[in-house]
Amino acid sequence: MTTPPPTSAPAPAVDQTLPERLAAQLRQRIASGELLPGQRLPEQALSESMGVSRNTLREAFRVLTRDGLIKHAPNRGVFVAIPSIASIIDIYRVRRLIECQALAQAYPRHPAKKRMRAAVETALRLRDGSDWSGVGTANMQFHMAVVELADSERLNGMFAPVLAELRLAFGMLQDAEFLHAPYVDMNVKILDLTEAGRYAEAAAALNDYLVHSERIVLAVYARRAAEPGPAT
Repeated sequence: MTTPPPTSAPAPAVDQTLPERLAAQLRQRIASGELLPGQRLPEQALSESMGVSRNTLREAFRVLTRDGLIKHAPNRGVFVAIPSIASIIDIYRVRRLIECQALAQAYPRHPAKKRMRAAVETALRLRDGSDWSGVGTANMQFHMAVVELADSERLNGMFAPVLAELRLAFGMLQDAEFLHAPYVDMNVKILDLTEAGRYAEAAAALNDYLVHSERIVLAVYARRAAEPGPAT
């Protein structure tokens, strides 16, 4: 029996509730770097800008709290979370398990390859313009497309908060060029191997990429976290 080709894109979650849709919008703003770690999320202003009630927004906050993306501080309000070093280690463990396996077992004509190509081309263009925040967003899109190779809506839904939490860790590092510049060419290499059908090599290159990235992020993050700052 021939395995049917995967769908052209992850199907939208049409059965999402309004709070879940709001949570998805806020999660995307975190993943794009628009909302930064430690940033306060004022309920009234945010509910007005999103056109929803504060009760509905609070339900969305509960979803994001479950994802580890926001924190409630008693008597202070709601803040975008600041990931711990333990969280970063766990994020990379999850990434290696999911991304490398998805790439190693990719369907040869999966349409997610086109999204990988589009993300790489966007990153190259933005790198030429020194838009390093944009490069970071394109990098997130590339790795989301890698996961989409598994053709699983459940994995896609689970992985989106993982990438959003990773973007929060990136937001703590400040030097976006140092963080993102080396990985543009690595993504090009992974894409070239994938498009050539050399999936095992692509997965191995991705694993090396993730090991290297984790070491860099942890080293810089540890130094950053150790710096003295204002009392909170």
